[in-house]
Amino acid sequence: MQDTTPNMQDYAETYRNFKLDVPEHFNFAFDVVDKWAGDRTKLALISLDPAGENAQHHTFWDLKVQSNRFANVLKSLGVGKGTRAFVMLPRIPQWYVAMLGLMKVGAVPMPATILCTPGDIEYRVNEAEATLAITDLENSDKVAEAAGNCPSLEHLLLVGDERKGWISYDEQMGQASTTLENVEPTRSDDPLLIYFTSGTVGYPKMVLHTHASYGLAHVITAKFWQDLKDTDLQWTLSDTGWAKAAYGKLFGQWTQGAAVLQHDARGRFDPALTLKIVERYGVTCFCAPPTAYRMLVLEDLAKYDLGSLRHCTGAGEPLNPEVMKVWEDGTGLTIYDGYGQTETVLLVGNFRCLPVRPGSMGKPSPGFTVAIVDEDGEELPYGQEGQIAVKVKPERPVGLLREYWKYPEGMEAAFFGDWYLTGDKAYKDEDGYFWFVGRADDVIISAGYRIGPFEVESALIEHPAVAESAVVASPDPVRGDVVKAFVILTPGYVPSDELVVSIQDHVRQSTAPYKYPRVVEFVTELPKTISGKIRRVELRALEVEKVVQDS
Repeated sequence: MQDTTPNMQDYAETYRNFKLDVPEHFNFAFDVVDKWAGDRTKLALISLDPAGENAQHHTFWDLKVQSNRFANVLKSLGVGKGTRAFVMLPRIPQWYVAMLGLMKVGAVPMPATILCTPGDIEYRVNEAEATLAITDLENSDKVAEAAGNCPSLEHLLLVGDERKGWISYDEQMGQASTTLENVEPTRSDDPLLIYFTSGTVGYPKMVLHTHASYGLAHVITAKFWQDLKDTDLQWTLSDTGWAKAAYGKLFGQWTQGAAVLQHDARGRFDPALTLKIVERYGVTCFCAPPTAYRMLVLEDLAKYDLGSLRHCTGAGEPLNPEVMKVWEDGTGLTIYDGYGQTETVLLVGNFRCLPVRPGSMGKPSPGFTVAIVDEDGEELPYGQEGQIAVKVKPERPVGLLREYWKYPEGMEAAFFGDWYLTGDKAYKDEDGYFWFVGRADDVIISAGYRIGPFEVESALIEHPAVAESAVVASPDPVRGDVVKAFVILTPGYVPSDELVVSIQDHVRQSTAPYKYPRVVEFVTELPKTISGKIRRVELRALEVEKVVQDS
């Protein structure tokens, strides 16, 4: 029987005493994956096809051998320490082999979602001056279209097929040696990878992480928040191009020795298939974004045997208390919400050894001093809204980005005094729990009231007709701004004036009356970034444009 004792049993003691020791040299592929490969039978990865079937099983030994082969392929191409590589692959085993092989030679992968357009690819390759692009046939047209405008690109590598002018991954791997020699060691502070922020405003920034800040520090995420053990099977719903993949599909999970499941999902999210996969493969630990949980709880959870599940987490955006309640009623499990950024590992979370306060982000992760600060960088008392900040002086914690590469203005804005500023607003209650308000530029001020969109969205999702919503400020001649809700309806409901009133009355009763949406617009979709976050900035801009046109 699996040991279900929480990895962290005393939050206060762990928080007080935890310290991450950083060696001079560290390489996740060698020091974690290859170490576990000492047991040639130990399972590392289960990969499923789009139908959720045809499971491929890979042990750590398999990944050691295959990543050695790929590292030798890279060496033959002149790819080595510091080389940037654009990696855009779906949820297939070769993504892991490519990432690990790049790490072994000290190259710097730039994971990208397959939703990237040719313009996105061109921007990323040129900003990072990448010399190598890796993708599959389905996405190769986009890369090929961008490549003509990318002077730094020297090699195009195609996985799983052949194309004229491209290097064949399969052919090269078939010829490569499984023995890897003469590789320069990576220091803990050497570049590990580059993520591009999701770009809610402006062009995406390059977030540069080191081998310590991600490869080592994500043990905090996996050990304390996801509570993983070496007997677990973790499934995190994430495209390989999002930072969520680093949080839930790679670094911390394998540091803990857990196996990872991935599903090569294509198209729209399928909640019924997701539940069937959990049931069929015995997933023990599950992590999903709030949007997925909102769709999952619309299913009849009683139809599925979810008894293998022991721990569930949520991240990406704050999770609504009503969704948490329905999930718990259907599965018997609490969803432990967590908060982090592309620039960090987990900063704040709900941990198994602490009571969960539904709607709260939880408490700071061990290894971090997190506070709420004002515009002058002064720490605010309980109950007052401010910006979430991480203390970086006198000692910078392990788990933060090294820099916004080639963007000193971004560094100057993010690091202020003793703090790294997240750009997210929250408040802290008297017991030290953090409560999310919204992005610093998402807060609505209406008739002198400050209204966080998440609070309204949490109330909206409790209404049976609401499947998803986004709340923004809409210009108003009397109140300055009013709260407007864009609502996607649950199947079976149709827009009507009566439904608008019903939704408004529900919000009035669920939260402070001044927060209710004075305007409700029914929509079939919401604008989102390629990482799945709602672009409230785009909705706000549309509201301002309407006022201009009407005046």
